[in-house]
Amino acid sequence: MPDFPYRNPSLPVDQRLADLLGRMTLEEKLAQMSIFHMETNNLPAEEMPLDEELKKLLANGVGALGRPGLNSPARNTAIWTNSIQKYLREQTRLGIPAFFVDEALHGLMALGSTSFPQAIGLASTWDPELVREVFSVAAKEMRLRGGNWALTPVLDLGRDPRWGRTEETYGEDPLLGSRMGVAAVRGLQGDGLPIGREHVLATAKHFAVHGQPEAGTNSAPANYAEREIRENFLPAFRAAVTEAGVGSVMASYNEINGIPVHVNTWLLDEVLRKEWGFGGFIVSDGNGISQLETLHHVAGSKAEAA
Repeated sequence: MPDFPYRNPSLPVDQRLADLLGRMTLEEKLAQMSIFHMETNNLPAEEMPLDEELKKLLANGVGALGRPGLNSPARNTAIWTNSIQKYLREQTRLGIPAFFVDEALHGLMALGSTSFPQAIGLASTWDPELVREVFSVAAKEMRLRGGNWALTPVLDLGRDPRWGRTEETYGEDPLLGSRMGVAAVRGLQGDGLPIGREHVLATAKHFAVHGQPEAGTNSAPANYAEREIRENFLPAFRAAVTEAGVGSVMASYNEINGIPVHVNTWLLDEVLRKEWGFGGFIVSDGNGISQLETLHHVAGSKAEAA
């Protein structure tokens, strides 16, 4: 593969990025914005060539592959992820490696990994250093399997007992949620960039106002004044961004005062990027873009939603 500037680690990141983007086709850019769910029960126990169907799927590269080793042993998962990364690096036109995405709410969600107490239980310790240690272990287990991007921590406030995801939160208090969230991000990512070999990218979710929906129904609208949003629902996310340097933020399914979060420019651009200086990437929740058509009815088609 030619030694293009974007492949030179000694050059500034912005220069490498500009060079890479200038070489990408539209199809390659779309591929880098795509995440495919690759969960399987029978990962190979030794290195094997990828089948033609998978090669076709990855022909233009891919942004991320989701939860590859959920039901497979660590060694098998590592062999499989290494095989895919090798193919992407050596056999695709631009050689861009992929993210491998895992859930890690209270430990890595995969066969044979360590399961720690649920998030609400971790919060009850009031011990940020312990929480940091927990997520350091989760990060190491994930990285050893080939994973590098965790969809954690959940920074929603748990303020409605009818809501079915309360146990995923660090409770109802913004201060406690902020301290636990910062600890979790630092445990996953380490102390700064670049992320080390035993750490992974963290994701603050679900941004935002997701944990106190109307009637306690998951993903239902959240209609609150801006003051309430800023004083209670945003502090944990702000701390994750400004203190811990979280690399990714996931948009939430709900609407806020009639505007779906996935197209809420006030929240995602004015607050997150301009006020807080967030320089990482925003990721949609699963099917969050298509739901602009099917759930929120603000787009007439999936193409219009995109």
